[in-house]
Amino acid sequence: MTLMEDAKKGLITPAIEAVAKSEGIDPETVRSCVAKGFITIPRNNRRETRPVGIGKYMSTKINANVGTSREYVDIEAEVEKAKAAEAYGAHAVMDLSTGGDLNEIRRRILEGVEIPVGTVPIYQAAASQKTVVEMTSDDMFNAVRKHAEQGVDFVTVHAGVNLNSLERLRQSDRIMNVVSRGGSFTLAWMLHNGEDNPFYAEFDYLIEIAKEYDMALSLGDSMRPGCIADASDRPMFMEFITLGELVKRSRAADVQTFVEGPGHVPLNEIELSVRGMKELCDDAPLYLLGPLVTDIAPGFDHITGAIGGAVAGMYGTDFLCMVTPSEHLALPTLDDIKEGTLVTKIAAHTIDLIKEGQRERAWKQDTEMAYARRDLDWDKQFELAIDGDRARKIRDARKTESDACSMCGDLCAVKIVKEAFEKKKEE
Repeated sequence: MTLMEDAKKGLITPAIEAVAKSEGIDPETVRSCVAKGFITIPRNNRRETRPVGIGKYMSTKINANVGTSREYVDIEAEVEKAKAAEAYGAHAVMDLSTGGDLNEIRRRILEGVEIPVGTVPIYQAAASQKTVVEMTSDDMFNAVRKHAEQGVDFVTVHAGVNLNSLERLRQSDRIMNVVSRGGSFTLAWMLHNGEDNPFYAEFDYLIEIAKEYDMALSLGDSMRPGCIADASDRPMFMEFITLGELVKRSRAADVQTFVEGPGHVPLNEIELSVRGMKELCDDAPLYLLGPLVTDIAPGFDHITGAIGGAVAGMYGTDFLCMVTPSEHLALPTLDDIKEGTLVTKIAAHTIDLIKEGQRERAWKQDTEMAYARRDLDWDKQFELAIDGDRARKIRDARKTESDACSMCGDLCAVKIVKEAFEKKKEE
């Protein structure tokens, strides 16, 4: 029996209870939203993980991508990255490995963290053959089953791209065409074999595997825009329509889902994208990479992604995929993972400040910081800070005899007014 089945029957399971407690939300509200598909708790029935709720009323969650490439294989480094991401606040990690012993890498990452782990099985299916287009439908589904058997909590499947959306892409004037790696594998396979996407054509079989292991389906965005000029076009929205249909089929079968979205989107089109995805996909939890709001900031795309993610959060985004400074440039280092996670954590908190169900808790944190700053209570400020160690190092490196910061010293506005009030009281 899946978590969604239990929720539909009115059962408040230990996972639902744990999520309700961690989020400060009534357990019955969480159960009701899981039953409707508005909250997803990705948790394979073969793996014990810390329950994480993604969706309506939940705090905004963060995913960190790790994994080898064919050019650089170091299992220990990727496991260390996954652990670091968890330590710095990521709520899930995805293993996107394409090089080395993929089964072993995945096993090590699954054992290395307590948070949910996601994968993209088509990467392994493609690796089973000499070229991407030579993989078979069986290769694709066998990879999904293998990942499920190992305990993967959610899998990205690019099931929303089909012959219809391929034709839309042919007719478009996109600059970047397709930038989704899994999407490109799927489209290349379709073009070479002249057949529809197996994950779309045989979606019921995909649901069957997911249901057996109570594994969540992350419905991938093959047509996400890879540059600002390609945002909000017909191929993107055609895929959203299809994903919405697949969400309904998954819910009917008691399989949890969330939906992935763009990509590169200018600020003024983020609302359109997010509201469109939420409407077409019946308020399924929404998982975004970015969106990145400009194309000209290599080395700073963790910041362009955080800007876009914060704006997207105003309109309903639930799950942010962390972007690192290495985006578009190289395989991320451990420091890149840390930096990307913390910057995305800032974006997630800014969303929670205005999110229904989380506003009160988020505002309390900021208000506590305001009091600590008023009182020049540095230890309390470092305790409340998203990265207290970094804040402390910056202050200590430029510390003076003043109890204020070295920017203003005894000319500190807060200190001057505080002392003036105290003096007035004494008179």
